[in-house]
Amino acid sequence: MQTANTQPDLAAVKARQQAAWSAGDYAVIGTTLQIVGESLCEALDLRAGQSVLDVAAGNGNATLAAARRWCEVVSTDYVGALLERGRARASAEGLDVRFEQADAEALQYPDASFDAVLSTFGVMFTPNQEKAAAELARVCKPGGKIGLANWTPAGFIGQLFKVLGTYLPPAPGLKSPMLWGTEERLRELFPGQRVEAARRQYVFRYRSPRHWLDTFRTYYGPMNKAFAALDAGKQAALAEDLEGLATRLNRGDDSMVVAGEYLEVVVNVR
Repeated sequence: MQTANTQPDLAAVKARQQAAWSAGDYAVIGTTLQIVGESLCEALDLRAGQSVLDVAAGNGNATLAAARRWCEVVSTDYVGALLERGRARASAEGLDVRFEQADAEALQYPDASFDAVLSTFGVMFTPNQEKAAAELARVCKPGGKIGLANWTPAGFIGQLFKVLGTYLPPAPGLKSPMLWGTEERLRELFPGQRVEAARRQYVFRYRSPRHWLDTFRTYYGPMNKAFAALDAGKQAALAEDLEGLATRLNRGDDSMVVAGEYLEVVVNVR
């Protein structure tokens, strides 16, 4: 049985997460994932004129994909700098998108406001998973759809976070974000809804495992903060472990080609 001492301080966890995602420059990483947003919008069969909310949107991959399909899109994140990057991308393409700061666990929109609610590798990192899932369902219209792209526990990013966790253990009692990449957990988070899930592969393509590590270490907030929290010796060990992980999974000959498994999810809201 959990004791009071093992209950995580979710507010403190959220504050640390916000600081982590504000570190580095996630937009550099996020832009490479654009194809995932396009695939998710196709899985949802979005139609022109539909109202769409992108939650924990980062720099706007799913946002732009929905806007390109002539949807009326609101793009949200709790990191203002990422919204600015998304706004710049939308402006460059001449896309009409509304950008607003929002907390995925306490969305400021009325019930049943949107035809579709999206999140690609975003809402899965919220500390209060049940609250975030309930918010997604609350703001989606009955008959609408929730579309998610979530890294799986066994995939490349799931393994990456396991490595990070050996150096910087998560708060006791905190549920792993990778649970969002399992059908069992999704059915717990969206009770009474029809959940469809398909395993997909996003391929990480970099010059080499070292190039990938250097890029993520510099720009990917959680990894950037992890390295910053360690002394020089542990930084070197962590770098060796992460590069080793990428090397083991690499199927490229003269560059890095690593498949990262994720779950593409469509929740049909009743």
